[in-house]
Amino acid sequence: MAHAIRRWTVAAAAATAALTILAACGGSADPESKKADEITFWTPQTTPDRVAAQEAIAAKFKEKTGIAVKVVPLSEADQRQALVTGAASGKVPDVMLHSAATTANWRSQGLLDTKAAKQVVDDLGAGTFNKNALQSFSQDGELGAVPSDGWVHLLVYRKDLFQAAGVAAPTNLEELAKAATEMKKTGVTGIALGTQSSTPSGTEAVYSIWQSAGCELVKDGKVAIDSPECTRAAELFKVLRDSSVQGDFDVTSARAAYLAGKSSMLLFSTHILDELAGLDKANPATCPQCKDDPAFLAKNSGFITVLDRDHPAQYGATLGYGIPRGAHTNEAKSFIKYVLDEGYKDTLASATEGRIPLRNGTSSEPNAYIEAWANLGIGPERKSSVTELYGPEMVTAIRDGINAVHLWGMGTKDSALAGAVTSQGALAEFLDRLYNGTPPAQVTKDMAERVKKIQAEL
Repeated sequence: MAHAIRRWTVAAAAATAALTILAACGGSADPESKKADEITFWTPQTTPDRVAAQEAIAAKFKEKTGIAVKVVPLSEADQRQALVTGAASGKVPDVMLHSAATTANWRSQGLLDTKAAKQVVDDLGAGTFNKNALQSFSQDGELGAVPSDGWVHLLVYRKDLFQAAGVAAPTNLEELAKAATEMKKTGVTGIALGTQSSTPSGTEAVYSIWQSAGCELVKDGKVAIDSPECTRAAELFKVLRDSSVQGDFDVTSARAAYLAGKSSMLLFSTHILDELAGLDKANPATCPQCKDDPAFLAKNSGFITVLDRDHPAQYGATLGYGIPRGAHTNEAKSFIKYVLDEGYKDTLASATEGRIPLRNGTSSEPNAYIEAWANLGIGPERKSSVTELYGPEMVTAIRDGINAVHLWGMGTKDSALAGAVTSQGALAEFLDRLYNGTPPAQVTKDMAERVKKIQAEL
């Protein structure tokens, strides 16, 4: 599953495609002058099976309301370009599914109807949503989009290998680095995670590991990536990287190493759950024991969803529904409320492992949706659920993890800066220097200068 961060810059071909898509958008300069019979929905869930699932949800919504929904699969990078172009011409979609980082960027440009987003949350009940998610999609308490779903990074470890080596499961970054080093001595990679410099996977790994050490990118407008906490995180990140016996990894190779039994730990999103159980033929478990038992890794893996309970800041992705200015607002609000209530279970089922609910339940049933998610089928054939494969304790652990998702700068006045740093992959550019002997304090100082330059350009 490719879930890495993409850059803001869009190729000319994508821009041309975006302009074509805009012609189909339902918004106009005066959207409320006439009730819309059809609205347009942009979604980054673009694989054929997921598009089909979303179209089925749209059909049910039309059956209930009479409002048709044109589902337009469009990557988030292409959405960014297309919305800016459409806003200038007066042609915008009515609903868009996008990340918190993109929300921050669009909100800073005045492209989102924040009042409409707040109305949807108020109607559904703010108390039914994940608090961190509401903050991630807000600035100064003003919502930019309505939280929907997301995924969270898991630290997966081989319980059998740890037990044989006499190594305890880590509970903070210091222990994680020590465990990875000890496990390398047994002949396997200590931990497989994205360590390739200047790559999206490297960016994700830096954010995931450094945040758990209490490192912050920026605080109240002041760049903080060169703080003592971040410098120590950089030092330990190098230790984790050096625990590999197979070189540097990206997302794909890190997953392959763990599935092959060649790594004792893996940093990966919740999309790994079906693959560990041998349910994804496109990414099969190939460890020696997996031939006789395809679910061997699922049975022998432990999961850490919150590494440091003293710093519950997990990296993950959060998606929310935004309504642009100029959209058919009333119809858009009705659609969002439908997909987060009556149609929520079907929405989550379109990609269960990666669409964990950010609305846990309703006012009367606070855990209704997380419980429903736990029993949805995972993997391409959707035959088994997380509860069946991993037990109810795993569901609770994943809920704790998604509730602890922390994104640098999100929900603060620094969200636009954080979004720009993220989309440009500015921090991962310095990983080679860290690996090649530049002192961690100098690396974080150089990172800080890079972030300050981006800040000055905003």
